[in-house]
Parts: sequence; structure tokens; C-alpha cells
Amino acid sequence: MDSTTTPAADPAGAPGASPRLLSVVMPARNEAEGIADTVRAVGAVLDSVGAPWEIVVVDDGSGDGTFDRVADLNAADARVRGVRLSRGFGKEAGLLAGLRESRGDAVVTMDSDLQHPPSLIPDMVRAWRGGAKVVNAVKRSRGSDGLVARARAAVVHGALSRATGVDLHGSSDFKLLDRMVVDELTQRFPERIRFYRGLTGWVGHAQMTLPFDVADRGHGTGKWSTWRLIELAGTALVSFTGAPLRIVTVLGLATLLFAFVVGGEALWSWYHGASVSGFVTIILTLLVLGSFIMISLGIVGEYVAKVYDEVKARPPYLVDRRTPETPRGDS
Repeated sequence: MDSTTTPAADPAGAPGASPRLLSVVMPARNEAEGIADTVRAVGAVLDSVGAPWEIVVVDDGSGDGTFDRVADLNAADARVRGVRLSRGFGKEAGLLAGLRESRGDAVVTMDSDLQHPPSLIPDMVRAWRGGAKVVNAVKRSRGSDGLVARARAAVVHGALSRATGVDLHGSSDFKLLDRMVVDELTQRFPERIRFYRGLTGWVGHAQMTLPFDVADRGHGTGKWSTWRLIELAGTALVSFTGAPLRIVTVLGLATLLFAFVVGGEALWSWYHGASVSGFVTIILTLLVLGSFIMISLGIVGEYVAKVYDEVKARPPYLVDRRTPETPRGDS
């Protein structure tokens, strides 16, 4: 067990204390083929923990009957609950919906494709019972990911870590959160544009890290394309840090330096009686300045767009339906 913070003992979670409810939240999109296998595998591991449990599957607008499979599982075992969103709102919204729907004293968030190994859950629960408020499962290896996938993940996580100040190398959405942290994330953070991995690090509290090896998908194909990863990185940067705005200042200073160089060269030529046509210099200057201005406007525009989205105050997701006998959460 790799510990980033050594937590104090938690008497309520010590051996011999009464079992407390555990929740597992799994966002799912188009996972009809494998969701039943995932729920059964996770349920079997939860049975070995020795505490009451529930599994909350959030269907993020699937078009393949994922929610129908979850409804069948709910009919067979009421501990399996399903929530279907009215359309695809994205994984971040699915995680928020699942956290709001969960009732456990500890909540595990994980993917629904078995790439997050359920066998790690008992270790996460032991860390929580030992006092950890946040248990982060960090990727030790990326399974069958190719060289390109590994490289793009390394670049994105490295850039985000430097910009946000939160270590995101090998980070994942596979985490265990104490109920106190869940309540903070769902009740005290008003923003609708969220970056779950960053927020769980930002809240602080006693945190522990457990390494895991990414397993191969049991069914279907991965949903993370290069473009979606870029979108996630952009959302994380804009919603979690103002670092990109400093690029505008850097570009302004670079423009000033360029002006000094071009102006100096023109004065030197004039002083030595050399002819100065100015055509190449003017074209180059216009191109550089135009590029810097457009980049600056693009960065500022991203922030303005996010502010616009926040000011409208629309809900981050809407619930279409739930499986029977489930309490309604905020949406």
C-alpha cells in the first residue's frame, strides 16, 4: 500500500465496529453487453467485505438498452439501483448524479467495463476504515493501451498536473470517498462544470493511494478518443485553473520583444545607410501579431463561454427515470 498521507485511526471504522453501508457508483454509456457481468463481479467482491452494500449504475443516455439490463438486475436484487439520464451529459455529470443518488457511508466510484479491478475494493475499504477520507486508485500500468494512448495520457496528465498543482499522473476515477467528502462535493460546490479527479485532490482531508493495473475490457470498446481526451483536458484547465490566461500575458511580452528586435534591425539598417524595403518585415510582423491576437482571443473566449454556461445555472443533468424503490436525488 502506497500512502501519500498517513491518516489517523477512525474509531467508527475500526475492526469490531458495526458494518456501514458501502455504495459503488458506476457511470455507464452503451454498456448493455457487459453491465451484468460487471455488476455481478462487483457484487461478489462487496459480499466478501462484510458490510451492507448497494450499486448505483448511472446510464448516461445509452442507446443500446443498458438501462433495461440494469432494471432486470434491480428486479433480481434491490441492492442494484439504476438511474437513467435524459440524454448523454458526459461522465462528469454521471459521476455527480451517482454521488447524489448514493446513500453509503463510503462511496466507491469506478468504470463499468471492469478495467477498474473490483478486487481492489477490499483494500480501499480497509484504508477507509483506517481513517482515510479519500482513497485514490492510481494506474501502475495501462493494460493493453498502445503507445499512442500511453503517450497522449502522459502528455495530458503532465500538463494538467503542472497547471492545476494537483498530481494527476496515473490518476483515475476509481476512488473511495467518505460520506463527508461526498456531501462536500455534492452540496458545497455550486459549479456545474466539474473535473472530478481534480476536485477530490483539492478538498484535501486524509488521502491514501493504492496502485492498480488496468485490466482489459471484458466487452465492447473504449469510449476515450483523442478528441474526447482533449476536451476533458480543456474543461479541466478552464474550470480548475486560470493558468491559460497567463499565456495571453506571455504572448504580449513575446510581441513586445519581437517589436524591439524588428525595430532595432530597422534602425541599424537606417543608420548604416542600407535600403529598407520593409515588405518582408511588415508581412512577418502582421502574421505574428495576428496569430498572437487570435490565440489570446481564443483563450479568453473559452473562459467567457464557461462563465456563460455557469451564469445560466442550468442543472448539470436531468434524470429520465429510475429503477423502482429508489429515493430521488437532486438534479
